[in-house]
Amino acid sequence: MVLGRTDKGVYALGQVANFKIESEKLPIEKFSVALNSKLKNSIRIKSSEVVDDNFHSRYSVHSKTYRYVINNSEFGSAIFREFEYNFPIKLDVEKMKEAIKYFVGEHDFKGFKASGTSSKNSVRTIYDGKVYQDGDRINIELTGNGFLYNMVRIISGTLLDVGIRKD
Repeated sequence: MVLGRTDKGVYALGQVANFKIESEKLPIEKFSVALNSKLKNSIRIKSSEVVDDNFHSRYSVHSKTYRYVINNSEFGSAIFREFEYNFPIKLDVEKMKEAIKYFVGEHDFKGFKASGTSSKNSVRTIYDGKVYQDGDRINIELTGNGFLYNMVRIISGTLLDVGIRKD
């Protein structure tokens, strides 16, 4: 089985996995039911389908999108505490929107990876970057051809610094 990877503590939506089987006893549309019966409740298979033999869930991907959510309210959320970062100081979202534009394009993101990262090449292409507010939540979205370990978290921290007007 091959699986697209993500950092520990990152919650993935729309993750794709692939594996090869030699048996055709189980119809493809029943695979998700069979797999879900064996998986933890925190993992769900929504669908299954036959793909070309050349498809690889990690190397065939054209882009990935990460969303980092900052709850910009005084107390945060008890329900979503595992999925967002609470920062109670009001942020300047307009400044953050301006700053994210500097990350778009092909750049060497060496300064935006965690120490000890095994990637030898730190050049990545960011196709799109957005900062938008939904009530008390500030969403940071980056779409690119790949990301270094903790890259989105570090970029989000940098944008947070911009939002509190750190120079």
